[in-house]
Amino acid sequence: MKLKTNLLSVISLILLLACSPPSEKETTAKEIFAISEVPKRELREVTFSGSGYELGMQHGQFFKKEIGEIVFKWRESVKDQLEREADEVLKEFFAYADFEGSIKKWTPDLYEEVRGIADGSGQDFDQIMVFNLLDEFWVYLNSIENHHCSNIGVPSVNGGLSNIAQNMDIEPYTDGYQTLFRIEATAERPEQLVLSHPGLIALNGMNSSGVGMIMNTIMQLNASNSGLPVAFVVRKVLSSTDKDEIIKFITSINHASGQNYILGVRGEVFNFEASANRVVRFDPGNKNQTVYHTNHPIVNDDVKPWFAEYNPNEIADTIPITSNSYIRLAALTTRIADRNAVTDDHIKDALRSKDDANNPVCRSVDPKKNGFTFASVVMTLTGEPYLQITAGPPSESEYFTVTFSN
Repeated sequence: MKLKTNLLSVISLILLLACSPPSEKETTAKEIFAISEVPKRELREVTFSGSGYELGMQHGQFFKKEIGEIVFKWRESVKDQLEREADEVLKEFFAYADFEGSIKKWTPDLYEEVRGIADGSGQDFDQIMVFNLLDEFWVYLNSIENHHCSNIGVPSVNGGLSNIAQNMDIEPYTDGYQTLFRIEATAERPEQLVLSHPGLIALNGMNSSGVGMIMNTIMQLNASNSGLPVAFVVRKVLSSTDKDEIIKFITSINHASGQNYILGVRGEVFNFEASANRVVRFDPGNKNQTVYHTNHPIVNDDVKPWFAEYNPNEIADTIPITSNSYIRLAALTTRIADRNAVTDDHIKDALRSKDDANNPVCRSVDPKKNGFTFASVVMTLTGEPYLQITAGPPSESEYFTVTFSN
């Protein structure tokens, strides 16, 4: 077993002044605690080697303390949001969830990795598995307001660089646990850089062959309680190098949750809206060949009946274009679509943007809202691939460059 750590200094102050503070009368003890306890941010880079259960055991043992902390915070968050005990919610969720068959069929090594994390950290298997069913748990809760990821894809044009980039927005209790896993290469897979937090196998990532994957939830699309969950899709893709094989995989599997995937394979970029019943490629037709996405369907009409107003085939005045996701998509479009050449500086400016104060692309921690920009990534997939990453919102943290070992 080979294990090493490296702290990338990404410490910055939390700019809570950007949010309107509640009056003294309105400020609760809970809100005061949340504000005062926001941690300074460090991006931890940790290297793991091996496969399957061995990878998970290293992960669980190394992050045993942090995983225990996140388990506690997750349970408190569930209790606070749902006003129910976490054990009761977990029991009901796993009575609904039937993902094990798909996970073992498509990614048996990753199932073993999750089992290793649970054993190494001394946590219950279901508790660790629910961390790795992040999007699927959101789908189960059916809350459309908690999802705010913003993604950009830039292919190589006339020999230029190719980038895919994302603001990864998740729950505030994860702040302070920003982690970059470096998964060493084997004969079967390339080296990988994976954004995550302790206990979770992946949020997004890239590999040393120039393959990268970012994604964002599309809650409105039909889901499957027996499909392949998002984290497992991501890690499966990152273990591959062949474009055709990857695209066949993405377009043929049964997806567990409605999701938009931006896939970068060296100089090419592909955007797929995936639901339980179909996968549709989205291309806005820009001259610069860029793509971008937020959290609503643009081309896939496999929409849940109770989200019918989001069907992209409906007449324009029935679509809720003043909602958060549409406003953020407009901000990305304005900043990216018409540029002759899109550089990583243009991408970073877009990911830092707060053009609409109530619906920003970049989200600071707000104790009254369930979601913030956990990290921002810009992956360069041509030439010698490398990653630029922040811990926390990019408006508050500088991007640091991380390269591959080889």
